[in-house]
Amino acid sequence: MFIRVPVMMRDSSLEKQKEGLAQSLQRRGYLNTEVVKQAFIAVPREEFVLPESRKHAYRDSPLSIGLGQTISAPHMCVIMCEGLNLVEGHRVLEIGAGSGYHAALCAEIVAPQDSSNPGHVYTIEIVKGLIDFARGNLERAGYADRVTLIQGDGGKGLPDKAPFDRILVAAAAPSVPPPLIDQLSPGGIMLIPIGSRGFYQELMMVEKDKDSKVTKKRWGGVAFVPLTGEFGH
Repeated sequence: MFIRVPVMMRDSSLEKQKEGLAQSLQRRGYLNTEVVKQAFIAVPREEFVLPESRKHAYRDSPLSIGLGQTISAPHMCVIMCEGLNLVEGHRVLEIGAGSGYHAALCAEIVAPQDSSNPGHVYTIEIVKGLIDFARGNLERAGYADRVTLIQGDGGKGLPDKAPFDRILVAAAAPSVPPPLIDQLSPGGIMLIPIGSRGFYQELMMVEKDKDSKVTKKRWGGVAFVPLTGEFGH
């Protein structure tokens, strides 16, 4: 059966806003590598927000996606992509799919089109009402083959697909969930916000060396929605 895939019509004004935001993120020291810049330019953020928010897609601020959830500000997505040091071929686990935007950014880096060594992004979302929204966004933007979307408790990770080269947590936990440490590959990196339910936490980089020794580094203040589930608030 032939399935017609919707064609995205690019809005020239949004493209200009995206270019302007990319330049701003570079000047402010957030966007530092060519691979992350190219991913930022390639992924249409306007396809991952609510219809009424499309005109605000390239404001550097979080936007509501309904159900008490948000799409992170562009600078935060860039900070996390840069900090994870993503490369082609990586297997990535994301906790908190939201609208699917950050998973698409990661997929653009680890599994670019026509890659001879494609990685993959697995993203878990606990809010059931967001699953269809995220899935539709990923399909429309062309990332459904590079991103696997799962409904479940992200704090438990995805043991049947582990280990992961990189883990990205897009919700604030009271502490680092032990299953995520277990599922991080030797040589792997995890970024996770740690703190209270309130909108201020500390971004933590968790690294596991080749001998599986784990170290944690503080990366500064952030504001994320709370992680829920067994290891959440």
